[in-house]
Amino acid sequence: MARGRQQRSSRTRRSAPGGGRLRAWGADHARAAIGALGRLSRSRVASGMTAGVLGVALALPAAFLLALDNLERHASGWDDGAQISLFLQEETSPDEQQGLAEEILQRPEVQRTRTVTPEQALAEFRELSEMDDAVAMLDDNPLPPLVVVYPEPGTPAGAVEALTRELGRKPAVARARLDLEWVQRLQAIMELSRRIAWLVAVLLALAVVMVVGNTIRLAIENRREEIVVTKLIGGTDAFIRRPFLYEGAWYGLLGGVLAVILVEGGRLVLSGPLERLAELYRTGPLLTGLGLDGILLVWLAGVGLGLCGSWVAVGRHLAAIEPR
Repeated sequence: MARGRQQRSSRTRRSAPGGGRLRAWGADHARAAIGALGRLSRSRVASGMTAGVLGVALALPAAFLLALDNLERHASGWDDGAQISLFLQEETSPDEQQGLAEEILQRPEVQRTRTVTPEQALAEFRELSEMDDAVAMLDDNPLPPLVVVYPEPGTPAGAVEALTRELGRKPAVARARLDLEWVQRLQAIMELSRRIAWLVAVLLALAVVMVVGNTIRLAIENRREEIVVTKLIGGTDAFIRRPFLYEGAWYGLLGGVLAVILVEGGRLVLSGPLERLAELYRTGPLLTGLGLDGILLVWLAGVGLGLCGSWVAVGRHLAAIEPR
């Protein structure tokens, strides 16, 4: 049978010039792809287990990266609440405090300013701390005058930090504090998490390549006699390699489909609690799905890894099978 297919393919390629040759090439690939899918369907249990391993290996980094993308999407607007607290010298008068606030307000990167007198600061402290008795025992008000600066929303963090350093050098300012450190820490943690996710993704990709390679190696051993006969009648390595490559691609595609099902299924399981949390915080959807681009990317990653694993296995083991 293999001899007949090889002879028909060779006769077709020799006799079909131009576009006919291209059609013959496409027909050969279509037969190889359909034949590989047929072999997978005849061993459903083994193929399903291999595709399941690939699906889990692809779903883990995809879910992790999707969660990080959602977190970054919600954190992108948190720096809009940044504020710079300027603690002034104790001897600064209310007029000087107001003049400094108006001067800072003229800057294009500043949205608004707010002045807080020592008396207002002490009243706020008393209200928040509920330590009226302790505050009443103070002889003097220890709180300095304060000017709160609100940068324009969307101002880069680097520009806000530079503005903080510049305002901190003014003679009337004793200390300048940027209330954005927690956002910067969160961004650093997310960057570290993203790198860890990509590291895990690379390790799992290597695992996928090895699983597919081992599966294709077993398929090559099972078809050793057929490969020997094909080589005896003049079959090229490309002709013999083609169905195994398609078999690896099918494994990768099935694993990618399963990975998408796992990720989207997990998102649907979490959708109820996340919707209630979004209502409490009055935000948009807390967890969006992969989307069409993400789904296609997972599928392409699966097919690419499947092809890579099968190519490595075929290149290593096919050369060792030669007719005696």
